[in-house]
Amino acid sequence: MNSIRVRLGVLGLALLTGFTAPTAASAAQAAPSPTVEEQRLGRAAPQEILRRSGFDTAAPRLARALEGARSYGEARRAVTREGARLWQRAVDRAQGRGPAGGDLSRDDDRPLYWARLGMTRDVRTWEPEFGLTDGQRAALLDELERTSRGQDAIRYPHGKGLKRILLTGFDPFTLDRDIRISNPAGATALALDGTVIETADGPARIETAVFPVRWQDFTEGTVERALRPHLPKVDLFTTVSQGRVGRFDIERTNGAWRGGFGDNENIGRTETVPVSDPASQPQWTTTTLPYAAITAAQTGRFPVYDNTSVTEIPAGGTDPVVRPDGPTPGSTARAGGGGDYLSNEIAYRATLLRDRLGLHATLPGGHVHTPLLQFAAGNTTEVTDPEFVRNRLDIIAQVRAILKVAAETS
Repeated sequence: MNSIRVRLGVLGLALLTGFTAPTAASAAQAAPSPTVEEQRLGRAAPQEILRRSGFDTAAPRLARALEGARSYGEARRAVTREGARLWQRAVDRAQGRGPAGGDLSRDDDRPLYWARLGMTRDVRTWEPEFGLTDGQRAALLDELERTSRGQDAIRYPHGKGLKRILLTGFDPFTLDRDIRISNPAGATALALDGTVIETADGPARIETAVFPVRWQDFTEGTVERALRPHLPKVDLFTTVSQGRVGRFDIERTNGAWRGGFGDNENIGRTETVPVSDPASQPQWTTTTLPYAAITAAQTGRFPVYDNTSVTEIPAGGTDPVVRPDGPTPGSTARAGGGGDYLSNEIAYRATLLRDRLGLHATLPGGHVHTPLLQFAAGNTTEVTDPEFVRNRLDIIAQVRAILKVAAETS
C-alpha cells in the first residue's frame, strides 16, 4: 500500500504553480515538508472550524484516494475529482443545499480554506511507491489549487438576454495575528457563485473564483490564467477583498507596486508588480466600474466611497507623496487606492489584462473593498459569534446589491 507521511517542519517549499503536465520522470525525489501555511492547520481554531462544519472529512477522503493510486495518472484524477468536490461542497453549503455538517453558520468561508490546506499538505508530503518527481508533485498541487478554488469551473449558460458577471474573492489572511480570521470576500464568492441577479435589464448570472494570499502564485500568473479566457465574454467583472473598518471602497486607481507585507507564507515582496511584457507595463490602471452610480445608490448599511487616493513618487522626485485625487502624469506607483498588498495587485492585474485585451472602453471592471469583518466586542477566543455572522451576511448582501447597480448602469 502507498502511504501518506506528514512531516512537521519549520518552513516548507513555496507552492509551485503553472505546471499543466508532468515532466518526464527520472528518479523520484523526497517529499517536501508542509508549508508555513499548512502548519497552522494543527492549531485548535482550524480544527474546531473543520469539525463544526463537517469539512474535517475532506482531507482524509483525498488521502484514501491517494493511497489507492497505482500511477501518477490515477493520482491526478483523484486530485482533480476531490478538488472540484471540495469547491462544490463549499458553494452548496453556503447556498443552503445539502447538510450543514455542523453548527457553524453556512455563510462561513473558513471550512473551505482549512480543508484545502489539509488536502495540499497530504499531496505535498505523499510518498507513493511508484515515486513522484518534483514536477509531477507540483502539477498535482496546481491542479488541486485550481479545482478547489473554482478557477476552472467558471461557466455561463449559452443564449442571449443574460448578462455575465465575474467576481473573485480571497482566502483569509493575517492568520498569525488571529487564527480565527474569515475573509468576507471569499464568503461572498461562495454565496454568489452560479446565482442570478434580476436587474432592470434582465437577469445577470454571477460566476466566482477564490485566490490565495501568496505573492508567488501571483508572480506565476494565477490571476491571468484564470481570468483571460473569460474577460472577453463577460459584461462586468470585479475583484473583491477585505479593506477598512465600517466602509466599502470602490478603488479608482491601482498601482504597479508591491509593498512587502508578509503573505500567508510569511514571505514579503517589495518590487514592481511582475507581469509579462514589462516594457509596456503602466504604473497605473483605472476602474471602469460605474463608481458614481454605485456610491450614490442605497446598497446596504455600510457607506460606499469612491476612493481616489494613491501614493506616488512624482516625476523627477525621489520620495513618496500621497495624492488624494489620484496620480499625476509621469509618476511612479507606490500604492494604489487599495494599498500595496495583494488586493491592489489582483485589481491591477485584472484591469491590466482588460486593457491588454482591448476591452477598456467596453468592459466595466475594477475592485471593491469590503469592510473589515469583525467579531463582537470582547470575543477574543471563540471562532464565531452572532455579530460576526451578521456582519458577514450584511457584507455579502451589500456586494450583491452593488453588483446589481453596476449591472444596471453599465
